[in-house]
Order: sequence, then structure tokens, then C-alpha cells
Amino acid sequence: MATPIREGSLQAPTRHALDWKNPEFYNEDAVMHEMERVFDLCHGCRRCVSLCNSFPTLFDLVDESSTMEVDGVDKKDYWKVVDHCYLCDLCYMTKCPYIPPHEWNIDFPHLMLRAKAVKFKKGDTKFRDKVLSSTDMVGKLAGIPVVAGIVNKVNQNPAFRQQLDKVLGVHPQAKIPSYHSDKGRARVARYKTLDESKAVAAGRTTGKVAIFATCYGNYNEPHIVEDLRKVFEYNAIPVTLLNKEQCCGMPKLELGDLESVAAAKDVNIPAMMKLINEGWDIVGPVPSCVLMFKQELPLMFPDDADVQTVKGRIFDPFEYLMLRHKEGKLNTDFKKPLGKVSYHTACHLRVQNIGYKTRELLELVPDTKLELLERCSGHDGTYAVKSEFHDISMKICRPLFGKVKQAKPDYYGSDCPMAGHQIENGLDEGMPPPTHPLTMLRIAYGL
Repeated sequence: MATPIREGSLQAPTRHALDWKNPEFYNEDAVMHEMERVFDLCHGCRRCVSLCNSFPTLFDLVDESSTMEVDGVDKKDYWKVVDHCYLCDLCYMTKCPYIPPHEWNIDFPHLMLRAKAVKFKKGDTKFRDKVLSSTDMVGKLAGIPVVAGIVNKVNQNPAFRQQLDKVLGVHPQAKIPSYHSDKGRARVARYKTLDESKAVAAGRTTGKVAIFATCYGNYNEPHIVEDLRKVFEYNAIPVTLLNKEQCCGMPKLELGDLESVAAAKDVNIPAMMKLINEGWDIVGPVPSCVLMFKQELPLMFPDDADVQTVKGRIFDPFEYLMLRHKEGKLNTDFKKPLGKVSYHTACHLRVQNIGYKTRELLELVPDTKLELLERCSGHDGTYAVKSEFHDISMKICRPLFGKVKQAKPDYYGSDCPMAGHQIENGLDEGMPPPTHPLTMLRIAYGL
């Protein structure tokens, strides 16, 4: 008797390891065949049309083809679908009823990742994209004293931005982050932390934390790392730094440059394991970076024991604090209300499956009313700054602009600082810049 085709599944979803070291992984014909299979199933479902622009692009290609089916789409046009995917994972996590263990076995983001890896292997990657994904290199150069000031000034110059658009393909209206010579790691290192011998474990937490500053926290918005330190020490949690760190690898992953992801892993994982073995937990202030160690690296290196250990010992800051709150170890001595807050939860935080810990904590602050914004901002770190994608990214973010304008909050922001600035980019002149939730918490504590 044939097994009936199931519409969705009541079974727990699973994620297959990424077989990226297998030469067949880079077989372009095989990738095209798998894209045709998956695209045909997506075309018959279309539940994901409201997410990123990959799906409207795909469905338009189908509807405008001679057959109005996937077999009528030129396979060269498949790359248009791939280019619009920025691996937010929301289709896998929130929409698709055919993810594993369903027999159709659809993992759209990792299929797009495989296609990106094929594209990178072929050398079909723009110089612009290689530069934008080299966050450590750019941050170190732009963060040199004096140079940082010059870079920040010219990035605000309309004439320079027009030239940057022509030469590099960076949209003149896109928000470009500032660079700082007084880096996030330096701002933590200059303070003597609490006595680690007095750290109090609670639940899954050891009560002492090593900060993975991230490229963005180190070079672009170091005050976020500084606020993380202040908030954690206010909660009697000693903090330290990894002896060295590199980019988590997420920008290179999104480029399909998996060898560079592996190289970054070879620096970060040993540095993290040294501290984990000494009893420290790891916390990072940027959701994408935490997700890299919680999900993507474990799927790339399923047999690496250290990678799997780090997976269980790295935390989002608010996840960590709320785990301790469950054990009665959160400092709830708040000094200042936050009033009305428009809070955007980042896609890469949502797919960590930890719940809305940032919202839960901020709602503990007296006289604070929080509105949750769940839609994607369309930023993705690099997608929104690219000339050919910026307008589309702003269209994706438009519902968030409207919500914030309507609310007129005292504070607005996102766990992803880049998403916060993407929202800022669509607001009316005169509205204040975004405030990161860690900064909101530091303000609420009166620090």
C-alpha cells in the first residue's frame, strides 16, 4: 500500500548536516536539478510569498513563463532567486510545511546556501561582495585612529556616496555603520571585573561570562559591548574577553565562501573552548553571530566535539539573564521607566527558538509598555546596502516604518543593531536614532 502524501507534519522538525566537504555538493547540474524540484513544490504551495523577495521573484518567473510552471523557467534565472535569499531562515522556521522529516525534505535556506557556494567556487562573486563580507579587514582599517573620523565623515558626504555607488555598488541612501578607534573589546578590557571566584551558578548558567564582542560590536557600535558589560556586572556576573576572536563567519556563509567560515571557526572555537573549560559561558550581543555558533557551525561540523560543546554554552544576552531570572538571580532594581517601546525581534534571534526573552525582560521594567514588531527588516548586514537590492529591502521593512511612526515611542530598536538602523532609514526626519535593547536595559538600571 502506497504511503499517502502528508500535508505538513506533526513530528518535530529536524535539520540535516551540511555535506559541504563532499565534491558533489558543488556539482552545478545536481544543484540545478534540486532547485527545480524544490521550486516546483514551492510554486504549488506559495505560503512563503510574504517573506523575502526570493519567493515573489520565483513565482513571477513561473507565472510569466510560457508554461506557467517551473519547467518553463530558464534555469539561468534560478540565480535571481538565489541572490535574493539572505538566509534569514524564516521560511524554514515559520512557513514551510514540508521541512524534514517530511518526505519532500525541503530546506530552502540551505539549498540557497549550496547554490551560493557553487557560485563562489566558480568565481562568480563581485569584488564588492567580498569587501562587504570582510568585516574584520574593513573594521581594522577603518578603525585606525584619525582614519575612523575621516571614513565616518566621507561616508556622510552625498558626492562621495554617489561615487561609491558607481564604483562599488553601495546604494547612496543606505545606512553605513560608523567606525570607532576605541573598540568594544578595549572598552571591556580597561575595567577590572568582579571577582570570578564569587560567581554564582544558576540553572544552565555558570554565572561568569566571556563576551564574544563580534565585528559589529567591536568596530561599529562599541557602546553595545560596553553596555553588555555594565548590565551583566550589575547582575553580579563577572565578565571577561576571549584572548582573540575573528568574525563569526556569517557574512562569508551568506556569500557561499565556506572555506573562510571554516578558517574563522578554527580561530574562535579554540578560544571559546579554553574559557568554557575554565567555567565561563559565552555571550554575544549580535543575534546572527550567536546563531552561527548555535546552528550553522554545528551543521557544518557535526562531528567536531568542540563545536558541539560551544553550541550548548553560547547565549543571547537576554536569554542568559532570563535563565538566571528563573532561578531568582536577576537584579530587578530598576531606576527608570522606559515608557513606550517599539521592539523589533531580529529574524536570527527568532530562529534560535528561545522565545521572546528581550521582551520578557524589558516588560519587567515598571511603567514600560512594549510593542512587539515581528516582521523582517530586510537588512541582512549587506543586502540592504547593495545598490541593486536596497529599494527592495526598504519595501520589506515598510510595515515596520509604519508601526514605529504610528506608535511614536520613547524608544525603538532591535536586538540586531543593523535592523534598528534600517528602520531608522525609513522614518521621518527629526525622529531619534534607534536604541539597542542592551542600552535600554542599562538606562532602566540607571547605569
